[in-house]
This record gives sequence, C-alpha cells and structure tokens, in this order.
Amino acid sequence: MTTPWLVRPPADQPARLFCFPFSGAGASAFSAWPSTLDDVEVCPVQFPGRENRLAHPHYGTYEQLADSLVEVLAPLLDRPYAFFGHCAGAIPAFETVVRLAERGLRTPECLFVSGQPAPHDASRDRMLAMSEPELRGELEAFLLGRGITPRPDMIEMGLSVLLDDHAAAGRYRRAEPVAIPCPVVVVHWRDDPEVSLGELAGWGAYSAAVDFQVVDGGHYDFMDAPDQLRKVLTTWR
Repeated sequence: MTTPWLVRPPADQPARLFCFPFSGAGASAFSAWPSTLDDVEVCPVQFPGRENRLAHPHYGTYEQLADSLVEVLAPLLDRPYAFFGHCAGAIPAFETVVRLAERGLRTPECLFVSGQPAPHDASRDRMLAMSEPELRGELEAFLLGRGITPRPDMIEMGLSVLLDDHAAAGRYRRAEPVAIPCPVVVVHWRDDPEVSLGELAGWGAYSAAVDFQVVDGGHYDFMDAPDQLRKVLTTWR
C-alpha cells in the first residue's frame, strides 16, 4: 500500500509503530530512527502541508486530522501496532485512538505519549500565547540546537508550517478526560525545560493502565532514538 501519509510503503514486519511528529515538524523528525525496533516496523506519519506534502492543504484541526488518519490507517491495522506521539503530536495520536474505538476498529496495543500534557490540559501550552516573532525565535533556536544554520528561506517555510499547526493547537479543546481501551505509556524527558513530570500527570485519567517512564535527555532528544527510549518503545511486544 502506497500513501502520502507514510514516508515509505509498509513492510511485512510482525508489528508496526506509527510515529506522530510535533508542531511545525514532519516525518523527518524520525529520520534518525532505525527502520525497525526489534521486530517492530517504524512508520513515521507525514501530515499534509509540510516537507514532501507541502502542496497538500493543511489538516485544519486535530479532529479533522484524526478522522483522516482513521481512514488511511485502517487497512494497515491488520497486526499488532502502537502509536507514538511527541509533544503536540500526541494529541492527534490520542484522538485517532478515540475514533478507532468509536468505530469498532482495532485499537493500538499501546499509546506512547512523549513530552505532552494530557488533552484536557493541552490549552496550557506556553507556545499558544506566543506571537509570530516569538515563534520565529523558537524555530531558530530549535534549528541551532540541532546543529543547523537557519537560512532565511528555511525559516520562512518552517514558520509557515508552524503557524498553521499552532493555529490547530489553539483550536483544540477537550474539556474532560476520556478513557481509551489501551495502555498509555507517558514518557518524561528528565532535562525537558518545556514540560515537567507533574504537568504530565493528567494522562492518568485516560486509561486503566497508565505507566510513567522518565528517560534521560531534553525535549527534542527523542529525534535521536536514544537507547532508553528504544527500550520503552519495545515493552509492549
């Protein structure tokens, strides 16, 4: 099956891990990850409106994104699978699980959420109060932190994507927790200045089985697939 939502056609591995990027990013956030973790195929999801899908209309809202993902992913859920969402990417991952359950489709063996407060706390994200110049500064700092020289054209393109994603995050509201029928593993990065362990506690209301894992590193170190994270991500197999 070939789809623009996945950066490569799914292989015939026994299990799959679908990976959801953070605001302003695309599937390349997982480019340093191996193609498999043990016998689990890593499947980065490519949202529209960025990278090789720059010409595709933006998804608009997390709810619309999740609706689209249910249709796209349904044929690929024929084997055990899990979702991993970092930062704001955890919200559409969660909303997709909600919709899969509502439609009686196979739900993940596990939802991994990294560096992101629970859905009913998502509106507290400090970035939602940022102006465009402040977001530009965040983007420049992120690129410099990854060892990339922020060229003006790169900044303008990245800022355009970030502003659209930021608007979607600002529109998202879930007033109360809703339980999903799968375990949730919450990953906290020990040196994350963006999100404290306490700010992740709200996920405890979203499943009968919630596990909090603390790993070494900062907010964006997931991009390098460090060993501690790899071990956490293979616990469901």
